[in-house]
Amino acid sequence: MAIVVVGAVFVDVKGFPEDLYLPTGRNAGSIEFVHGGVGRNVAEDIANVELRPTFVSLVDESAQGEEVLRKLRNHKVNTDYIRVVPNGMGMWLAVFDSTGDLAGSISQRPDLHPIRTILDEKGDEIFRNADSVIIEADIGKEIVKRVLDLAEKYGKPVYGVVANMGIASERRDLLQRMDCFVCNQAEAGILFVTDYSDSTPEQMCADLPARLRSANIPSIIVTLGSRGSVYARSDGEAGFFPAEHVKVRDTTGAGDAFCAGVAIGLTYHKSMRDSVEIGTRLAASVIKVSENVCPRFRPRELGLELDVEEE
Repeated sequence: MAIVVVGAVFVDVKGFPEDLYLPTGRNAGSIEFVHGGVGRNVAEDIANVELRPTFVSLVDESAQGEEVLRKLRNHKVNTDYIRVVPNGMGMWLAVFDSTGDLAGSISQRPDLHPIRTILDEKGDEIFRNADSVIIEADIGKEIVKRVLDLAEKYGKPVYGVVANMGIASERRDLLQRMDCFVCNQAEAGILFVTDYSDSTPEQMCADLPARLRSANIPSIIVTLGSRGSVYARSDGEAGFFPAEHVKVRDTTGAGDAFCAGVAIGLTYHKSMRDSVEIGTRLAASVIKVSENVCPRFRPRELGLELDVEEE
């Protein structure tokens, strides 16, 4: 049994200035190549909690693609359902300022259509034994629909995460079929067509349950950056959990680690608050380093009474 993750692989090219970043100037610093992509990051985060996720995705026919597969396998991710295809991976070029915040980026998305073929050929065996499913809500609509159909067929909970909220917000009918959706404050504003930029956590906790009922979306967790996150259900439950304050190196991947932690908690029967606490801890561990994923944890460190396979 395992958590199944469906999403994309990217290679991230990150630039870090040595001093104050000048957008129109020449900036001395360092450049790093890091494996990324929301789905890939989430899968590796889950693996780093000593769980054994299954990743459904694509890589391309290159040395980078081979390296992605090698690293995932070394982290005990099941890569049996990753296909090697032309243009299977995307690329993200990003520059960070001296505080670790993103100053600018360009993204080249991969062609993910072959994932639908994987699901058509192997979907039953993938989902039959899954504990839960995590999916990027903004990948191909037919892929998302196929994942939801398979999850419903086998009674598996689905947790959604997003890279492009503009696309995901056009699929409200699909978000209604997900057990929980994770996004940030700006993305929640896009989803509900409202401005949350000046809202306090308390105001959002009061507002979100009614928004969820109107949209027929079961539950949502909204990250608020350095303040923490709020969670809400359509039945009226809502709450706030503060962030851990750590020195920021690079915020990339923090949201993915948060989603992984939340999904792990919810999958293994933790409350929404306890699941958010797990997500918060994983996210805090990511922003202290330039890597896109969390370091190794054992499940019991996160309050999870799970038996794991020994190395």
